[in-house]
Amino acid sequence: MEAKIEQFSRKWLSLIVNGAIGLAALAGVVAMQSSGELGGMSPVRVQGQKPLSAMSAASFKQAAQQEAQQEALRLKMVKTIPSFGFDNLIADWTFLKFLQYFGDDEARDVTGYDLSQDYFDIVTQRDPRWVDIYLFLSTAISFYQGKPETAVNFIERGTRALAVSPQLHSQSWIVWRTKGLDELLLLGDIPESINSHEMAADWVEKTPEGKKFAQMFRATAEYLRRDPDSVPVRFTAWSTVYAQTTDKVVRQRAKQALVKLGAQVQKDQDGNESFILPPRK
Repeated sequence: MEAKIEQFSRKWLSLIVNGAIGLAALAGVVAMQSSGELGGMSPVRVQGQKPLSAMSAASFKQAAQQEAQQEALRLKMVKTIPSFGFDNLIADWTFLKFLQYFGDDEARDVTGYDLSQDYFDIVTQRDPRWVDIYLFLSTAISFYQGKPETAVNFIERGTRALAVSPQLHSQSWIVWRTKGLDELLLLGDIPESINSHEMAADWVEKTPEGKKFAQMFRATAEYLRRDPDSVPVRFTAWSTVYAQTTDKVVRQRAKQALVKLGAQVQKDQDGNESFILPPRK
């Protein structure tokens, strides 16, 4: 769990504790959580509250699947509950639940990462200006679920919300940069990736990072104009998706994407598949 979560930025911690949150609001959310309205993944257990180490594989699989089904229902309810003006707090709470869900490696090996998009649907609806969550979103949905189209749709909520005043957050450019990378690496949508990198350059230009990144993002956009062949980088990206998932649906999606790029499928003596990209003519 720790190794995976360390792949991400941890700037969310400062956002959660930043500012004074009214005691009444906090008490209300705690009350909702206690009654199950906000929900959250509890440690997987079977009847008798046996620890994971004492479970049989079949019992653990059943418990993990049941817990995922219950969490899916809780998330469905969270999407519809009124916020009473505390959208940001619900987004914070949901993101923390996502971290707990995503970090449970044993359970995710059983159920996959299907609920990731539900967590981020809530977070980006409730607080689309929360810049720091978009790197998490891209990794969880684009790479672990193999759904870059969904990830880009959610990211666009951020670009629209931040467009009113991007200067209010010095790192708002990250949203455009993340979008541009998903469009390049997995979707192969070069025109949109060019636009996203140019927008990232415009937004970063007047920030402390502007001197370092604005020129780099524009150079990336210019390079893509000159050489729009994104096949090698897309092959690498989809190979990563294929290699790191145990979900059959995600793996099949990755395989289809790789074959569409021209990759050849190879099998070893044990039937394990790998892919090679023949030299381009």
